[in-house]
Amino acid sequence: MQFSTQQKLAAEALGTALLLAIVVGSGIMGEALANGNDAIALLGNTIPTGAGLVILILIFGPVSGAHFNPAVTLAFLIRGDIALGLAAAYVAVQLIGGVIGVGLAHAMFDLEIVQTSIKARAGGGQALGEATATFGLVLTILGCVRFRPESTAMAVGLFITAGYWFTSSTSFANPAVTIARTLTDTFAGIRPVDAPSFLLAQFSAAALAAGVAYWLFQPRNARYSQNDDAGAAATISGAR
Repeated sequence: MQFSTQQKLAAEALGTALLLAIVVGSGIMGEALANGNDAIALLGNTIPTGAGLVILILIFGPVSGAHFNPAVTLAFLIRGDIALGLAAAYVAVQLIGGVIGVGLAHAMFDLEIVQTSIKARAGGGQALGEATATFGLVLTILGCVRFRPESTAMAVGLFITAGYWFTSSTSFANPAVTIARTLTDTFAGIRPVDAPSFLLAQFSAAALAAGVAYWLFQPRNARYSQNDDAGAAATISGAR
């Protein structure tokens, strides 16, 4: 199936907007129902985000690849799987979609549409958490694309669900999400002053993960046969 550039960009914008509506909206709802218990609020934020990602990847993946994430787009650009011009357009619509999604979440809960976060997420530990989350996310995607393309949506949703709880930053792992979340003074927010360290960690980790995946996931054993290569290629092309 072939989709036009306009369809691909629309899928990326709509998917990213819905992702941010899920992230921010579930954070608002979770905090409202948690009665001050941050663990319950985080759980209420985690489950919808992981579940929503699975759905969004399943429905938009066949159209655009369901990046919804400039770090993921960068990884595919490094691999040569997307042209530079299209990658730039993906990032642009991801950023726009993220902002729209935050505004949608605010509107649904009758909050001010335009906000600036004052929630602190600073320090080297949080930046390391973002690097870890983004590295793991990109490696998950590239590993699934290489070996289990049919499992990509579920694997991404599960990794992000885990990342909310095992990383110090609660796993933004997405520059578009990071920028959009500076515009919400709710449970999911991040101060604009803290965003640059997150962005640097995310892009650096995505590039590192692309390099590691290239080295790790390509067999180099002399006994590896051409038939094995052909079988792997057929599996990947089937996913596209």
